[in-house]
Amino acid sequence: MAGLKFVGAGKRTAMELVSTSAEAVVSAPAGPTVEPRGSIGCLGTNELFARWREHGDRRAREALVQRFLPLARKLARRYSGACEPYDDLVQVASLGLVKAVDRFDPERGTAFSSFAVPTILGELKRYFRDLGWSVHVPRGAQELALRVEDAYQKLTVKTGRAPSVSVLAEYTELSIEDVLDGLETAASHHSVSLDAPHDDGEGGSGTLGDTFGEEDERFELVDASVTIAAAARSLSARERRVLRLRFVEDRTQTQIAQSIGVSQMQVSRILRGALEKLRELTQRPDPPQPERRLAG
Repeated sequence: MAGLKFVGAGKRTAMELVSTSAEAVVSAPAGPTVEPRGSIGCLGTNELFARWREHGDRRAREALVQRFLPLARKLARRYSGACEPYDDLVQVASLGLVKAVDRFDPERGTAFSSFAVPTILGELKRYFRDLGWSVHVPRGAQELALRVEDAYQKLTVKTGRAPSVSVLAEYTELSIEDVLDGLETAASHHSVSLDAPHDDGEGGSGTLGDTFGEEDERFELVDASVTIAAAARSLSARERRVLRLRFVEDRTQTQIAQSIGVSQMQVSRILRGALEKLRELTQRPDPPQPERRLAG
């Protein structure tokens, strides 16, 4: 039995499915369907099913698949706006058609198309649910996203414009919060390269990665803080305490004076003297280096 391999354009996910007829279906051109040559292609649908189910006639099975392939393409086209390659969707829908042919029981008295449509749609939805995501998404969130997406597409086709969140909520009988969650989850279907071109809307261009992050304005302060910390070791304990109270704890000179038991004038002189020492130490050609601790 020949294997059928599904390969998506945005992801290289492969599904190995064994079916000789499925291989013929997927490899069929996207143009008009041509039924197998010979008298078997002229038989009615019921007679073809009788040959396939009662006698295992694979030519009859092949004829059924080819005959209803336009239906599979039509259903696949419903999801063509979901950023998935149309050829991939046709492959998935064709697989659903093959399963429908194999599972259909004419004795139940229903038309094959009535049975095939939900089977094919189920296969398409299963594809989006299990294989169409760029990141792992919980099953409940996937189903919510697919429900909102389906409503979005139907309302867009019906009204000719994109529906609002409130309209989606009313149509799906969900809360606005659930609709917003579904729309946000749906964005996880596809990933975009950080090297993808990006237009900032102001005439500038670059990549998507250029829009993330920004320069840390405090980065240049790292070296200064290390130098000042090393120089502060040359100050007295009292001077370091006053500097800490003033610049770390943001106390006023009056509060500092009350804390260390001196006048506000003395605090002012201590601060001025300590800052002058730090300025001299940090402006030397060879400022104090931070202590290095040896391991061990």
